[in-house]
Amino acid sequence: MIQQDQLLVFDETVTRARVDGWLRYLESAGMSTQVYRLGASHVLPVSGVDNPELLAAAADLPSPTRRVPRGGEAWLGRRELRPAGTEVTLGPTTIGDGSVAVIAGPCAVETPEQMLATAEIVAEHGAVALRGGVFKPRTSPHSFQGLGFGGLELLVEARKQTGLPFVTEVVDAEHVKRLAEVVDGFQIGARNMQNFALLSAVGQSGLPVVLKRGFGCTVEETLAAGEYLLLEGNDQVVLCERGIRTFEPSSRFTLDLTAVALWKQRTHLPVIVDPSHSGGRPELVEPLSLAAVAAGADALLIDVHVRPEEALCDAKQALRPEQFAGLTTRLAGVAAGLGRSLQRR
Repeated sequence: MIQQDQLLVFDETVTRARVDGWLRYLESAGMSTQVYRLGASHVLPVSGVDNPELLAAAADLPSPTRRVPRGGEAWLGRRELRPAGTEVTLGPTTIGDGSVAVIAGPCAVETPEQMLATAEIVAEHGAVALRGGVFKPRTSPHSFQGLGFGGLELLVEARKQTGLPFVTEVVDAEHVKRLAEVVDGFQIGARNMQNFALLSAVGQSGLPVVLKRGFGCTVEETLAAGEYLLLEGNDQVVLCERGIRTFEPSSRFTLDLTAVALWKQRTHLPVIVDPSHSGGRPELVEPLSLAAVAAGADALLIDVHVRPEEALCDAKQALRPEQFAGLTTRLAGVAAGLGRSLQRR
């Protein structure tokens, strides 16, 4: 018997047409409900049904893969829906398969020489995807705001030369369709985590999304923001812990590894950590990265620049090539000690 307030989860072997049979069955019982798509699976929220004749009729309908009690506001991301977790596919890279993936590159795309040189270095030393912002929302309007759409050509060329997929930040819902024709994945920055129109537009693209936690937002608020993406049927979502604002002034932000552990318990979505923006200093990136992997992070998002002293954006936090090479070597050792592996191309 279906209990009060449950989620019926149907895996990819059950077609939408057969799920619609459940929909008609429940509506015949006087219940109002709808079907949600979660990647290739479907989720049907239901309330109690106690009519014996209707329950007998349900025997002819496909059995749900699992039944999960519904609770809270962000329930499409609950781990109970997918106990084994969700794998996010970024080009040839998989995030959430148990290995540790490293996405690396400059905070902002600046010049052809800078982007290609950095891409080749991170590819050589273990990165499986590139980061690089073409739009850079900054606190000061006088700061470098990125190259805009012109910077995309540099990312495409870097992908061509290295074979690495790339993610870049999107700041406007009207940009999504144009960017989706080129990018491998989107990044939604901390300042836009609660830009709900942008979240919905990116979710509709169907492309992978790295959703950064707002520096003043809670663990649950971040899950709720992710729900906007999931509601569009897009399950290719990675939650990103990038540090929160606290009273502590000795680092740019405070990396909240508690959030990593909580998300790994509460959601089926993979988790990535950005140690560069949180620590704000190169010497903090390695210890924070190692700690993040120990806490269960599926991936790391690391700022690398061939000449940080010349960077137009976040110069103080970027790793030099030799620092990145040393970090990935030590990451491989820590991952192995935890029974995991550092993902390679």
